[in-house]
Amino acid sequence: MTRYVLTRLGQAALVLWAAFTISFVILFLLPSDPVSMAAESSGQGVAVDQAALDQLRARYGLDQSVWVQYWTSLTNALRGDFGTSIATGQSVTDAIFSALPSTLVLAVTGLVLSVVFGVTIAFFATYTRKRWLANLLFSLPPLGVAVPTFWVGLILLQLFSFRLHIFPAFGDKGFATVILPAITLAIPTGAVIAQVLTTSLQSTLRSPHAETAYAKGASRWRVHTRHALRLASIPAFTIAGVLVGTLLAGSVVVETVFSRAGVGRLTQTSVMAQDIPVVQGVVVFASLVFVLVNLAVDLFYPLIDPRIIQAKKTVTEKANAEESNAEKSNPESSTDLEPTHV
Repeated sequence: MTRYVLTRLGQAALVLWAAFTISFVILFLLPSDPVSMAAESSGQGVAVDQAALDQLRARYGLDQSVWVQYWTSLTNALRGDFGTSIATGQSVTDAIFSALPSTLVLAVTGLVLSVVFGVTIAFFATYTRKRWLANLLFSLPPLGVAVPTFWVGLILLQLFSFRLHIFPAFGDKGFATVILPAITLAIPTGAVIAQVLTTSLQSTLRSPHAETAYAKGASRWRVHTRHALRLASIPAFTIAGVLVGTLLAGSVVVETVFSRAGVGRLTQTSVMAQDIPVVQGVVVFASLVFVLVNLAVDLFYPLIDPRIIQAKKTVTEKANAEESNAEKSNPESSTDLEPTHV
C-alpha cells in the first residue's frame, strides 16, 4: 500500500510540473507584452515612459532569458511563492484565496445538485416500466452534455430573473445569488453522472447478483436501492476527477455570465491581461485539486467495494505463485546435469 501511495504521489508531482510548464510555455509564446498591457489599462490612454516599462519588466524578471524566467518561477513555486500580479500588484496566493470562498460555495452547491440530478434520472430511467418515460429520461443526459453552458445560464437569467423575478440576476451576496449559477453548473455535470450511472445500473441489474436477490423474493425497489445502486455507483465514482475538472472549467463561464467574483472570474481577467503569475498560480491550484481528488478516489475504492481488496490479494497471490513456479523450472538448474552420450 505504501509503495502504491508513493507511486501516485510521484505521478501527482509530475502532473503539477507538466501543468506549470505547459502554462508557462503558452503564456511566453503569446505575442503581446503583459507589462505594456497593464500600464495602458492603468494609465487611461496616457503614454508611459519606456524607461518606466523597462523598470517594471526588470522588477518582474521579464527582461531575463526564458530559461532563467522558467527556473526562477519553478523554484519559487516549489516554495509556494507564485509572485505578484502584474496587473494589480497583489500577491498571487492572496488573490487566489480571496476569490476561493465564492467559487467553493458555487462548486459545492453545483456538485450536490448534479449528484441529485444524475442519480434521480438514472434511477428512475432504469426503474420505471413505462416505455415513454424511460425514453424521455434516457434522452436527457445527452442533451445536458450537448447544450452550451453559457446558453443555459442566459436562458435561466431571462426566465427566472428578468421575467419571473424570482432570483437575482447578478452578484454574489446571499445564497439566492448562488441558485441559478449552481443549476447552470450542475446541468452538464449531472448529465455525465446520469450517463455513466444509467449504463452501470443496466449492467448491474442483469448480473447474477441482482437475479439472486430477485430469487430470494426481494422487491424491485429493494434490488434497486440496496443491491444495484451501490455497485453501480463505483464507475460513476471513478469520474470524480473529470467532474472536478468540469466544475472548475464551468466556473469560468458561469461566474462571467452571472458577474460573480471567484477563481473562474479571476482566471478570465488574468488571461485577458496576460497576467502570467496569476494564470500559472490558478493552473497549478486547479491541477493540485484535480490530483488530490483522484488520489482520494483511488484510496477510497476499498471502502466502497471490499471486493477490490480481495481482487488485489488474488492477483498478488497468483503473481507470487507464478514467480515460484518460474524459479523451480529455471533452465539454469539444468547445468548441474551431466551431458548425455549417445
